[in-house]
Amino acid sequence: MTTLASGLFLDWEQVTGQPKVVVDLISFPVFSAIAGWLTNWTGVLMLFWPVYFKGFRVPGLEYLYPYFPRRVQVLPTFSGDGKRLGFQGFIPARSEKMASICVDKALMRIGSPRDFIHELDLEGIADHIAEVGRKQVPAMVDEIMNQENPDLWGAVPNAVRNVLYQRIERELPTLARRAFDQLGDNVDQLIDIKDFVIRYLRENPEILKDLTTTIAAPELEFMVRVGLLGAPFGVLLALYMQVHHRIPVLGWLPGWLVILSAAAAIGVIVNVIAVKVVFEPGDPQPRYRYLWKQALLAKRQPEAAADLANILAYQVLTLPNLARELLDGPNGDKTRQLLERLISAEIHRQLGPTHSVVRTVFGRRQFDNLTVGATTAAVGLAPSLADDPEFAAAQAKKIDEFAARKLQQLTPGEFMEMFYASVEQDAWLLYLHGAALGLVVGAVHLILFGW
Repeated sequence: MTTLASGLFLDWEQVTGQPKVVVDLISFPVFSAIAGWLTNWTGVLMLFWPVYFKGFRVPGLEYLYPYFPRRVQVLPTFSGDGKRLGFQGFIPARSEKMASICVDKALMRIGSPRDFIHELDLEGIADHIAEVGRKQVPAMVDEIMNQENPDLWGAVPNAVRNVLYQRIERELPTLARRAFDQLGDNVDQLIDIKDFVIRYLRENPEILKDLTTTIAAPELEFMVRVGLLGAPFGVLLALYMQVHHRIPVLGWLPGWLVILSAAAAIGVIVNVIAVKVVFEPGDPQPRYRYLWKQALLAKRQPEAAADLANILAYQVLTLPNLARELLDGPNGDKTRQLLERLISAEIHRQLGPTHSVVRTVFGRRQFDNLTVGATTAAVGLAPSLADDPEFAAAQAKKIDEFAARKLQQLTPGEFMEMFYASVEQDAWLLYLHGAALGLVVGAVHLILFGW
């Protein structure tokens, strides 16, 4: 059998002046460490990058794609339409599933939409809207009245108009506070938080990448470093190869096959160790079950919870995002109906005994349209929430503190469930990738050092 220390290009025993066993004990650990480090480094990259699918069109693939098993179709190597072959990071590719897990395992455990909304300073938001709206009252009133009865509004003296403007400006803070109280009390029916978060993260997969890379940054670095554990396995492989040919049955296997198989196994093993040590177990366990007792990420729950809360507060559950979802989301019509009822009641209250007379002058349909017009004008004030970054940041801080407090109160097992569930189902892809890279490094070793 050809000796391992004699490669295709060099006879390493002759070059180094060392016996075969010494060459083995140096080359195998070095290459095994390279295989392990390279496997875990590229594995971490593949979790997140690229954020968006990168690939090329394959003629005829769209006709074959529907017949692939579902487990194959969901691989990040295929574009969503099945027309292109390429790659997308595991987590961005699973953005919808990841977002669903995030909601089920984290958000739903720390509070309902109502809990989040009531953490905001609703009176402060109402006063902010009223302050912004106060400057726009004349223009809004003119626009609404000119749409419904321009002749009547044109005949109203300026002095009377100014009185009306002043009255609306005076009542605006009270109306705004009443509106936000109503929205806060009914927000569970107005926002489907799971649907909102899933849609938002699916449309912004870079946030999912940031979420994991920020929260688990130290653990990701550990996953790369632990790949160097391939070196001890390389020592064991070198020692085994010295006696392989003497072992009954197993000794019949060619040396090159043993080396390739061992290299693939090392690529898988270092990946398994990295994933398990980082994500399992959530709650501390006896050392006879887990040598490391508790997942690395679980040991940092307070810091990780604060990072997660910060991303939720400042990138997802922001005041402008919640306002847009309330007004323009799937249940936006319900929000507008609620505001219409509120504004209609306010119009009736303001008009008092003159209500019937005004309705007769305007006409029934035009009068009823005033409510719709006023609601549209009120909705038009919502974008102002995004125009004041300092005000929005102050509200985000309240959500941040609330979410961090609640996440830190979860047990480590509950906290880790979200992260492990997001990796567990696709871990086999990481292991497969580890085996493939191990084979490549093993093949390079065979070329350089023989078998």
